[in-house]
Amino acid sequence: MRRFLLIIILCNLLCSCVWNENSESMDYLPLDDSEYPYSGLPRIVIETENFRQIYDRETKIPARLQIYGEKSPETEIMDLTVKGRGNSSFVFAKHGIKLEFENKEKILGMPKNRDWDLISNQRDKSFLRNYITYQLADALGDEYSPRSCFVEVFLNREYIGVYQLVEHMKVSKNRINIPENDSSFLVEKTSATTTGVEMDEDAPDNINGYISTNPRIFITQLGYIFQINSPKNPSDQSIKLVQDHFNDFENFLKGKGVYNMDSLAKWIDVEDFIRYYTIQEFTKNLDGAFRRSIYFTWEKGDVIKMGPVWDFDLGYGLTSSEMKTHEGWYVRNYGWYRFPFKNSNFKKAVQEYWETNKKHFAALPDSIDTMVSKLGKAAKNEFKRWPVLGTDDYWPFVEAYETYEDAANSLKTWIKKRYDWLEENVDK
Repeated sequence: MRRFLLIIILCNLLCSCVWNENSESMDYLPLDDSEYPYSGLPRIVIETENFRQIYDRETKIPARLQIYGEKSPETEIMDLTVKGRGNSSFVFAKHGIKLEFENKEKILGMPKNRDWDLISNQRDKSFLRNYITYQLADALGDEYSPRSCFVEVFLNREYIGVYQLVEHMKVSKNRINIPENDSSFLVEKTSATTTGVEMDEDAPDNINGYISTNPRIFITQLGYIFQINSPKNPSDQSIKLVQDHFNDFENFLKGKGVYNMDSLAKWIDVEDFIRYYTIQEFTKNLDGAFRRSIYFTWEKGDVIKMGPVWDFDLGYGLTSSEMKTHEGWYVRNYGWYRFPFKNSNFKKAVQEYWETNKKHFAALPDSIDTMVSKLGKAAKNEFKRWPVLGTDDYWPFVEAYETYEDAANSLKTWIKKRYDWLEENVDK
């Protein structure tokens, strides 16, 4: 028994020495890329305290991070915490990671902040659905679209694949730039499943019990579940303020006022609403049909604004349902979207927006070609580590490909067909 205890103590000391060696006596975190060689992308090297594994989305684990170029580190070692991230994607073998730095850091040319996300994109074998959508929103003039770049990640001295490093969705000067007070809000349309309630439908009977212990969650009269992301600790008065406003807006949507564009403009930023809708409709994003990851900002005395765009790994036909096809209207039939489409002038405004901006949608295949040339070598590392490229026989994988280029070409083909369908049907 004494020998067993000594072994345990020795193991703990060795783990502690590994951590202390990296943090105190070394100016770099070790990187062995002999099996997964440099591909042209930055390498993010992370070591957690005592090499602890990331098992959930709640536990913050102390860690250190360093960014490598081709042959050597390009940054100092930075202190942070890491935890799991993602909703349905967290169950994947390759899951996302939330990064929270001790200090504000400027990462790979993006403005300083403490909060970043490493998106796994595992179900998207092109890696590009989120990336090109954020680029599209920026080209269309969205006030804020998340900045991001592709990296390869080594966690606790193991290669874990190609990730998209993205600015975490939050209120700050260089991100969602709204006042941080009790009457300015960043709100997310979410769902029963993402709030932890084991129900498939919005407004389940038992949601009130969940809301009572999670005051940032509220439900509107139309049965939609929303979460207040900012302010982080809203007062009861603030929660009531935004809930009442959303309920009043839903009453407006159900009434005759929705048929008047001037009246509609008193409630929402119409151009912003149309831009957001068009992106969701073009991509035929499953979550975009007022399910979850739909963001709004609202300041007391101002109109509701939609966005930023987020979470498109179930867009562009990457589902096993009827949304797989490039044909048909989808998003306009759900949620708040469906009400303005009763207004012929609103439909005309959507048509005009398409005609004015369709060049940006038509340019997406060229953007894909550009990125594929940059990601080709990294894709070889990715699919060596996660050999799922030819897999389509279990969720979440619905398409099989022989090469990475085939996966990207499939996305391009879908986009071109979707563009052609919208061209023929936008006035119908």
